[in-house]
Amino acid sequence: MKKIHLLLSVQSIVAVLVSLNRLGAWTLGYVLPNEFLRWVDFNNMLVLPLVSLTALYLLKKTIEHDSPAREGRAHMAWNLVFIVGLYLTAASYGDHEVTNYLHVRFCLDDPNSDLCRIVIFNDDEFSHWVFFTGFIMVNAAILLLQNVFPHRENLSGVDVGLLLLNSLFLGAGVLANLGFEEIGLDLYVVALLAGVSAFLLWRRGRQPMFIYYTSAYWLGLIGSLIAQAIR
Repeated sequence: MKKIHLLLSVQSIVAVLVSLNRLGAWTLGYVLPNEFLRWVDFNNMLVLPLVSLTALYLLKKTIEHDSPAREGRAHMAWNLVFIVGLYLTAASYGDHEVTNYLHVRFCLDDPNSDLCRIVIFNDDEFSHWVFFTGFIMVNAAILLLQNVFPHRENLSGVDVGLLLLNSLFLGAGVLANLGFEEIGLDLYVVALLAGVSAFLLWRRGRQPMFIYYTSAYWLGLIGSLIAQAIR
């Protein structure tokens, strides 16, 4: 559990850094004199996702303890889902951050030109579809791998408390993305993962990832719906 708590803490720190990166004026400067990207775009595309996805991979390896299920069909299948999800998530960041920068810099005043229509479509739609597909695959794989490799020790009250504490950061990230902007496909993505995690928690009991994801997604989902209702 120490490794699990550490890796979830990394995700919590990344969630805070993502907010600081997006909200801070210090990231609006250009990375190079040729102005190919701002620091906010560079960090969102390469630095922060790389840390987050590396921690997720290490979390997956921590969950996969030695058991008869190792290298079985279910294990191999969810590993494949995880790898494909990682690729799609990375591809979505590469598409979104570049086109978002171009959209904001060059297309706000001329959205109907052929070039800007392509840029805006990649920024606002295509990159989102790819991201949500990858996001679902990666997180569903973590949940289902926890199902294949249940934690072998009883969770202490401290363990549950730390899982819930870390889940607050993910839930806050969900709230920040869903609560104060127009809701689209992302609502259904979060609702799907919230439902899957709650179902697994109900059927299989107190497993670390079931507790973490159920708390995070339901807190984020309920908070977002309340925030949208009072806007």
